[in-house]
Amino acid sequence: MNSIDLAGIGMTSQRTRERLINRLIEQGILDQRVLDVIRITPRHIFLDEALAHRAYEDTALPIGFSQTLSQPYIVARMTEILVSAGPLKKVLEIGTGSGYQATILAQLVDEVYTVERIEPLLKKAKERFRKLRLGNITADLSDGCFGWEKHALYDGIITTAAPQSIPRGLLEQLAPDGVLVIPVGIGDTQDLRLVRRLGDSTEFDQEVVEKVKFVPLLSGLAHSL
Repeated sequence: MNSIDLAGIGMTSQRTRERLINRLIEQGILDQRVLDVIRITPRHIFLDEALAHRAYEDTALPIGFSQTLSQPYIVARMTEILVSAGPLKKVLEIGTGSGYQATILAQLVDEVYTVERIEPLLKKAKERFRKLRLGNITADLSDGCFGWEKHALYDGIITTAAPQSIPRGLLEQLAPDGVLVIPVGIGDTQDLRLVRRLGDSTEFDQEVVEKVKFVPLLSGLAHSL
C-alpha cells in the first residue's frame, strides 16, 4: 500500500475526512484524542475499492459475509466511552471485522487483542494491520463468545456484535475496575451498555448509554461462507 492509498484522493481526501470530524463533534463526540485518531486513520482502506468513496460518510457499510464496517459515530462513541475510564494498557475486542475499530484502539492503548470468527475477514484485517505497521495488535481466529482467556485480564473489552445477554466469560476476563462496552439485545436495535467491574470483587455496575444497531454475536468459527 503506497502513500497515495493511505492519504486518499477525491472522496477519500483529508478535506472529506475533516467534514466527518465536524459531523462527529456536532453529534457530541468530545474526546480530542478520539477525534484526532479518526482524523488520521484512512478508513477507505478497510473497504473494498468499489465502496471506498463512501468511507467518510457517517454510515455503516458492508464488508462481506453479512458483516459491516460500523458507522464512524458508533466507533467514536464506543471508543470514547472505553478510554474515558482512564489509562488502558490492555484491551480486548470481540469481532475484528475489517480491523478498523482495532486500528483506532491501537493508537490509544498499549495492547489490543482482537478475535474474529470469520477467517477471510481476519486475514484481510491482519494484512491491514501489517501495512499500517501496527505492531501492538494481536489477532486470532476464535469464537468471541468466550473472549480470549489466554491474555486476560483486560482493562477494557469492546464488542462489535450484539449478544442476547452479556457472556459471563467476558465479565470474568475484566481486570479490577475494568470496563466492558457492549451492545446487548435482539431485534432492530440493541442497548449499548457500559459495564464496570467494582474493584476486584465479583460485582458489576451497569448502565445503558444509548440505542444502537449491530449484527448479532454468533458462536462457532467460519473458515469460509
